[in-house]
Amino acid sequence: MKEKLYTIELTDAVKSGDECCFCWLERKMEQENLEFVLGSSYMESDVRDQTSLHGFCRHHTKMMYDYGNTLGNAWILKSRMEKVRTDLAERLGASEGIASGASVSSAGSKKGLAGKFKSLFSGTGRQVGSFSGVRSGKDSENSGCYICERMDEIYVRMLDTFAWMLEHDPEFGETLLKSKGFCLRHFEEAREVCERTLKPELWGEWEAKLNRLMLDNLDRVQEDVNWLIEKYDYRNKDADWRESRDAVPRAMQKLVGTHPADPVFRDRR
Repeated sequence: MKEKLYTIELTDAVKSGDECCFCWLERKMEQENLEFVLGSSYMESDVRDQTSLHGFCRHHTKMMYDYGNTLGNAWILKSRMEKVRTDLAERLGASEGIASGASVSSAGSKKGLAGKFKSLFSGTGRQVGSFSGVRSGKDSENSGCYICERMDEIYVRMLDTFAWMLEHDPEFGETLLKSKGFCLRHFEEAREVCERTLKPELWGEWEAKLNRLMLDNLDRVQEDVNWLIEKYDYRNKDADWRESRDAVPRAMQKLVGTHPADPVFRDRR
């Protein structure tokens, strides 16, 4: 493979004990990218050129605010707003004519103006990657997100590395089968890339193993949720909680691929 092989990262992920190795990687990558954007890199003109061009989705805008680097956010917003203001004036067309009260009452002019507003403020249909895009969707303030796109690019290579490791690293495969597997979202994507890239006979072997891993761990979390409910019965008030105390956030993660119990990620400097 010409691209970087993310073998260390994937090995760490399957050893993490997380309900989904790719969710664990998603969180790690997201935090690293946020630290990159709001670290000293915000003073680098080439980085600000890219953040000005792409902007940020709602999810990552909120994470940037919560992170707490006021000066870094201000620099990024300064450049981004300058870009948006320039684009808005250009896309509105003859802004001088509009400002001076020129008529836009004709059906054609109204349609053209509405189209310009739509192209500026609505998503352009960019197919976001699933590593970050499932959470941020197409709700960006323009057509993309700098952090989402950085994560998506790396995620594609991580999926390829995952399939490569199943073929070339038996120890990784053994460790994976002892892990808690995946959330539903990442399970489907891991299956897809393995089916597409592995040799048919090898995929036949791993398909059965991955399916069993997913089903067994869904059963495990289901049992934890069921017992959590039973613990609320007064007859079980003295019974052991077993593994059910955090069953709700773990079940949520299995179903939709997120860490709902995570605290806000803040600047730790």
